[in-house]
Amino acid sequence: MTATVPPQLDAESDVLPAVVLDLEMSGALPPVGAIAPDGRRVQQAWALVRVFTEPLGTILVDVPERGLAPGDLAAAIDAELGHLVRPRLAAAAGGGEPAFLAGRRAALAAAPDITVVVCTRERPGALARCLDSLLTQVYPPARILVVDNAPVTDATAEVARSAARRGPVDYLREPTAGLSFARNTAEAATRGEIVAWIDDDELADRYWLAEVARALVENPDADVVSGVIVPAELETRAQIWFEQFGGHSKGRGFTPDTFGPHTAHRQSPLYPLPPFGTGANMTFRPGVIARIGGWDNALGAGTPAMGSEDTLAFTKVLLAGGTIVYQPTAVTHHYHRRDFAGLHKQMVGYGTGLTAAYTSLVLGRPGLLWPLIKLAPTALRDLTGSDSLRVSTLQDDFPRDLLTANRRGMIAGPGAYLRGRRAARAKLRASR
Repeated sequence: MTATVPPQLDAESDVLPAVVLDLEMSGALPPVGAIAPDGRRVQQAWALVRVFTEPLGTILVDVPERGLAPGDLAAAIDAELGHLVRPRLAAAAGGGEPAFLAGRRAALAAAPDITVVVCTRERPGALARCLDSLLTQVYPPARILVVDNAPVTDATAEVARSAARRGPVDYLREPTAGLSFARNTAEAATRGEIVAWIDDDELADRYWLAEVARALVENPDADVVSGVIVPAELETRAQIWFEQFGGHSKGRGFTPDTFGPHTAHRQSPLYPLPPFGTGANMTFRPGVIARIGGWDNALGAGTPAMGSEDTLAFTKVLLAGGTIVYQPTAVTHHYHRRDFAGLHKQMVGYGTGLTAAYTSLVLGRPGLLWPLIKLAPTALRDLTGSDSLRVSTLQDDFPRDLLTANRRGMIAGPGAYLRGRRAARAKLRASR
């Protein structure tokens, strides 16, 4: 499949699609200039809005030629999120510790140790940036484990060694290429530990682990905690289009939720996907991955399926009667693919990985085929309906070729999974 670059990208060097802001409403808001430091015209401002560090939502505001004054930002925030912001500011106006901060402090007093795992392959610059964010957490990790997947240089090892001089960073090499091989290696090395997973192309918010720990304390029955992933930058149209498609968080919003046996009447463990979270911001209690049979080596980056090892794991946890907590205050910041070719490949991968994960599920549990068939009309409506989660957020400039690529990937998914499974088995035999 060849990606045709849309004409919108031709003049992109003169504009900055959106400046990314992190706004704390208990303090002063900044002005937003119409011209970026590099001379580009700023088209929009995207902002994560917080009150006393609590993330409440996001806004996207057009930036006029005169720029945005603090009052303009405040008005835009009040229009969309005022019903959440105003009560929190008013409650704290009388003095005393804000309720959100008091809740975090109380939870952290009893919070468990957490190990953070970063699986990576030949991206030393991104890894160094990610590790920097992990070493400055408000609630520090017990240790950080870097899993170097099929390295061809020693660059990753050197980044890990450098970070280890500043904090508890361990390094582990997994010679077999494939993200699930790396994940399984990490799983074997962290038995008995709570493990939080983050990708190497992300930054952890300063409060990420603190909020993961809060979720674990406040939800003692939770097997998995999943957080929110927001953009670290929106420098290109491709990054904007990825957010229009739902980004990594797929429209889940900032309302906490819990999924398990008690929610089966309103949410099937099989579909739709929004409650399941994503592998770039997930935390598992000890033994959960082992109970579902580990990570499927035929899924994930580095396989023909290209992804969805995380989707399969979440689904299997729910099917086994487990509980997943969605904790939107646990935030990570992701650097989306900057160019159209990279986004096109990602859209293919999303489609391929999705149906590959379902193929894995049905091969392991054939009895699920009929429930999935019954859910097919709902899935079709989600793919094509103008009011569906996947389509309703798309703007007029979104290249429809990306949707076509995603659907072609879905068609290719079952075959990709079977090829990946044969390859994974061959790799395992060769490694023995």
